[in-house]
Amino acid sequence: VQLQASGGGLVQAGGSLRLSCAASGRTLNGYNVGWFRQAPGKEREFVTCISRNGVRSSSSDSAKGRFTISGDGARNAVYLQMNSLLPEDTAVYYCAVRSWGGCGSRMSDYDWWGQGTLVTVSS
Repeated sequence: VQLQASGGGLVQAGGSLRLSCAASGRTLNGYNVGWFRQAPGKEREFVTCISRNGVRSSSSDSAKGRFTISGDGARNAVYLQMNSLLPEDTAVYYCAVRSWGGCGSRMSDYDWWGQGTLVTVSS
């Protein structure tokens, strides 16, 4: 599964961005889709996930109340709506999928990864 994450960019603190994750040549039906992020000099960390059945997992503490994961009806794409962005949200954001079980919060829970999209939040 080839994934494409997009929608990153430069935004001022307090602003919003919507990231998209799509699979090349196919939909994301049947996949659990997770978002992770990696800030400069830090390890990649889990942000949130939506299961194959459309159930949203618990988000990381940093994302709760500000970030929302969703999918369109046909699962052509999965989105990460990010509001009230903070400079510490600056990172490369990755989407990842797995076709079994439910959502996971570890990198090893996922089978395929997109290339990442850079989000930069200025203060």
